[in-house]
Amino acid sequence: MTSTLLGSRRGTIVAVVIVLIALVLPEVIYPVLAIDIVAYALFAVAFDLLLGFTGLLSFGHAMFWGGAGYVSTILIAKAHVPFALAALAALVYAAILALVVGAIAIRRQGIYFAMITLALAQLQYFFAYQLGGWTGGENGVQLSGRGTLFGIPLENDVAFYYAVLAVAALGTYLVVRVVRSPFGAVLNAMRENEQRAIALGFRVDRYKLVAFVLSGTLAGLAGVLFAVGNRLSGLDGVDWHTSGKVVMMSILGGIGTIFGPVVGAGMFESLDYFISKTPIGDKTNIVMGTIFALCVLLFRRGIVGELLALRTKPKD
Repeated sequence: MTSTLLGSRRGTIVAVVIVLIALVLPEVIYPVLAIDIVAYALFAVAFDLLLGFTGLLSFGHAMFWGGAGYVSTILIAKAHVPFALAALAALVYAAILALVVGAIAIRRQGIYFAMITLALAQLQYFFAYQLGGWTGGENGVQLSGRGTLFGIPLENDVAFYYAVLAVAALGTYLVVRVVRSPFGAVLNAMRENEQRAIALGFRVDRYKLVAFVLSGTLAGLAGVLFAVGNRLSGLDGVDWHTSGKVVMMSILGGIGTIFGPVVGAGMFESLDYFISKTPIGDKTNIVMGTIFALCVLLFRRGIVGELLALRTKPKD
């Protein structure tokens, strides 16, 4: 499935369609919503690197997304650090946190791995809530402005959107290169049969840790783009619901397809926003849950994954 998508004409077509839609997106919908969609798309791609290609299900990826968002907004709002330096510091934070969490979690597999990541993420949530003097507690950290990037003002929502889009495109390209590299081939081998990979001499724990750190760092980058784009970071960013949201996005689009989670993120965020504006907006969670359940039942490989499976079925 993965190689079929990433190394084929169809993969190129999917990528081109996504890029064309992304280029006109702020002209069609509210620019800040467009920023949210692209940021979540990068988050979902980062998560797919871990689940789709390494086989590790993390229920705590919000710790990187929300934690990096906190670091960037705190530095910008309270220390008046330029955006570029604040983003770099947030990425360093996400990478170090991923290294520590990964070193602890990769010693376990399956549900135990998922529960460890969830527990550590909730620990960060507790600290974010208790350190209200820094994080703003339930009010979060608000930005009066986004500042500048190499002297270029970032206040215009449309201009900032295209900056976010460029960063997300580079992040996605990086993931594609990783999964198509020999390193990615080892990750796939580990996912299919870890014991065989060990027998071949691969130190699987090291590969898992590198994949986890890369995934967590990219998730942190996405969180910075989201927080600065909305001029706000809050407790919802580090809450377990956000970790659950990115799992749903990846499953909805198609795990292990790279572009599937991008589609899943776009659909999920768009539906969530527009349903909330309808008369049944107070029942958004019920509606979204129903839609997700139907999609899982009808598209067991995800929307993109199922379409690819239909196209690749052998002829009778």
